[in-house]
Amino acid sequence: MSDIYGKINSAKIAKLAGVSRSTVSKVINNYDDVSKQTYEKVMKIIKQYNYYPDISAQGLKGKETKTIGLFIISPEGFSNDAHCNFMLGRVVESASIKGYHVLTYIINDTKDELEAGRIKRVFYEKRVNGGIFIGTKNHEPLVEELIGDGFIVGVMDGNLKGRKEANRLVINFESKDNAIEAVDYLISLNHKKIGFINGSLDKNSGLEKYKGFTEGIKKNNLDIPDEWVTFGDFSENGGYVAMEKILESKRENPTAICSANDSTAFGAIKAITEKGLNIPKDISIIGSDDHILSAYYNPPLTTFRVDFTEIMTLLVTNLIKLIEGNVEEMIIIPKLNTEFIIRKSCRKLEVAINK
Repeated sequence: MSDIYGKINSAKIAKLAGVSRSTVSKVINNYDDVSKQTYEKVMKIIKQYNYYPDISAQGLKGKETKTIGLFIISPEGFSNDAHCNFMLGRVVESASIKGYHVLTYIINDTKDELEAGRIKRVFYEKRVNGGIFIGTKNHEPLVEELIGDGFIVGVMDGNLKGRKEANRLVINFESKDNAIEAVDYLISLNHKKIGFINGSLDKNSGLEKYKGFTEGIKKNNLDIPDEWVTFGDFSENGGYVAMEKILESKRENPTAICSANDSTAFGAIKAITEKGLNIPKDISIIGSDDHILSAYYNPPLTTFRVDFTEIMTLLVTNLIKLIEGNVEEMIIIPKLNTEFIIRKSCRKLEVAINK
């Protein structure tokens, strides 16, 4: 947009918004003592003129950033999941090997304008050369806006058909095939009453796991009650609430549960044992991801091992390739294979149930 005031800066933003320059600075830096009405008024002008402070004006001109951002969307609390902490460590290690720093941000709600604004400024102010997002929805407006504006963005677990921008980097693993294999394995153990605790269908892995579960059920001609299929948020608490819902329904209990990941499986196990039931005697359960605690759980959890070390290393190294312009076209990372790990959380039924 043409600017009748000349080159846009904070003073002109202040004049257009009818506020002081210090108020504009407070909005940009997310001070708490700015009213919502003033914040929205100033942000409207900032967005209208696509204004973000020039990092070179902050005394950093001529310095090479060599920094990537790690943005973890975690409304249920990042610190509660040891697996996420492991991934963070792997990103930092992989980046350090390449001579890059990592700025880490935990995002509670991407729809919150203040939070989204903070993340956008990290890119527009050139504090990072590119960013990795974990925990995004399949279509995340914040991520799509950043990619649309030309920033280099890597996403773990995403699939938007037809979107192949050169600055978009995506990596997935076999969520759908894992769910099919989980159903097939339980049927091989004579289970026919199989429940499913999934994550959100807004996320690619949640959608793919659901497709795989329903395909596996249909392939084996099973009739699964709606009450046995629940949706949560991939967290331990989400698994606990979902399992409680299944156990408290008027239906008989399933003999086995497929869980979206190991964290939800841990929550489900807690709910099952609190009802005085035994795993795997009363209910068998399968997870996914092979959480760092899964082999040591009681009982040890049958699950799919996902090599998150490989995933995070690939994301970081290929993001840096894009940043440094070492590729001429979009990097396509194939889906990563997983390994089925059989432990003691599932048992074979003596007689097939629900013939």
